[in-house]
Amino acid sequence: MGIRKKSSKNPPVLSHDFVIQNHADIVSCVAMLFLLGLMFEVTSKVAVLFITVQYNVTISVNGPEETTVNYFHHGLKDLATVFFYMLVAIIMHAIIQEYVLDKINRKMHFSKTKHSKFNESGQLSAFYLFSCVWGASIIMSENILADPASLWEGYPHRLMQFQMKFFYICQLGYWLHAFPELYFQKTKKEDIPRQVVYISLYLVHIAGAYLLSLNRLGLVLLVLHYFVELLFHMSRLVYFSNENRQTGFTVWAVLFVLGRLLTLSLSVLAVGFGLAGAEQQGLDIAEGNFNVLFVRITVLAAICLTQAFMMWKFINFQLRRWRERAQAQAVKKKAAPAKSRSSKKDKANGVNGALTPNGAESSRVKKEKSS
Repeated sequence: MGIRKKSSKNPPVLSHDFVIQNHADIVSCVAMLFLLGLMFEVTSKVAVLFITVQYNVTISVNGPEETTVNYFHHGLKDLATVFFYMLVAIIMHAIIQEYVLDKINRKMHFSKTKHSKFNESGQLSAFYLFSCVWGASIIMSENILADPASLWEGYPHRLMQFQMKFFYICQLGYWLHAFPELYFQKTKKEDIPRQVVYISLYLVHIAGAYLLSLNRLGLVLLVLHYFVELLFHMSRLVYFSNENRQTGFTVWAVLFVLGRLLTLSLSVLAVGFGLAGAEQQGLDIAEGNFNVLFVRITVLAAICLTQAFMMWKFINFQLRRWRERAQAQAVKKKAAPAKSRSSKKDKANGVNGALTPNGAESSRVKKEKSS
């Protein structure tokens, strides 16, 4: 698969440059091995663990006609499935980079800093848009908006429909793929700690919602968060194309604060009040029931600390922007009087005329007049 553009130089095989330059082709070959494994009976049982969603449960539903519904729950085999879709995420990352972002970069001629930020926003915008649309469709199919109490009623929500479980598998696969991408994209050393914290927070919260049977609440909070982040990265892409267009950042700033408040409200309502008053209390790992005081406090503490951390980063970001604007305006104000004084001085000294800097006619002009 010719995904990455090959440079004229051929680095040594298995060297760092070789792996980085050809990582998409290497990962594509690994993923192809799993797909080929489905064709042979000896390897199909192992390949299925990586490609298909595991832990299928069939439940009979009584009605006018008895029907069966397929549900899924989580288990250790999900690690193999997450690994495979992490490989898929690496391939998709390379495709978007090569066929979309690199072409735009060549036309726009960005600096190195803008080039890196443009690639980051471009990749995340595509992922957030896809996740928002997919997550919103699941919310509609689960009728969560029509019945918000379903976020905590009927807990534990251990059994999931296929779309719900596959959504979480893909989310975990995507954020796990971000770790090797730090190496593939040659991320600067000073940026790696920030990226590691950023990725780890996503993994901890998504895996926590998945394993603690809080998949409905996690889905709603993820879609809400992704929508706000999508607006930010889209605004940044527009800003790179035209630096005068900054309206999107203002809208994002308002929605960011509202998103944090709504996230805290839903979390406290569902975990702090809903689960606290639920009928099924106690710890039952086999049934996916974690409705005990310690777990509820831990979940709320994690959410509140994360939202506080995000607000702190947001406030620092806004203060830095205001400080930069104030400095830019101060420089403009100082430059304007200096420019006006210099123009008046040039006019008085006869710039573009026959006067010298001292305001007197040159000796050559006087000789011409006397003659």
